[in-house]
Amino acid sequence: MIESLPEARSADSRAMALRLAALSHPARIEILKRLSASRCCSCREVVDHLDLAQSTVSQHLKILVEAGLVRFEADHQRSRYAVDHSALASVSASLTDLVNSCCPSR
Repeated sequence: MIESLPEARSADSRAMALRLAALSHPARIEILKRLSASRCCSCREVVDHLDLAQSTVSQHLKILVEAGLVRFEADHQRSRYAVDHSALASVSASLTDLVNSCCPSR
């Protein structure tokens, strides 16, 4: 069955809301900045640059991964994390579209 346009828009809105919710915490913004500074990092490397407990950073990373903003890869005994740049670009484009539709140029 082909998904109808309103259902597709609703799914897009839910995906955008999930990503924006993941970006709504200052620690997660700082984690994204840290991950962006290198190709990929372990949780420990992120913890070393933030004033947060390892368990707190792990929880924030989990939220970012679930939102699709960060990629996770198992690397032997370590977990490696990297920013999904295309997902962040998609958030930017979606926000731009939202602003343009709500506040058209006059």
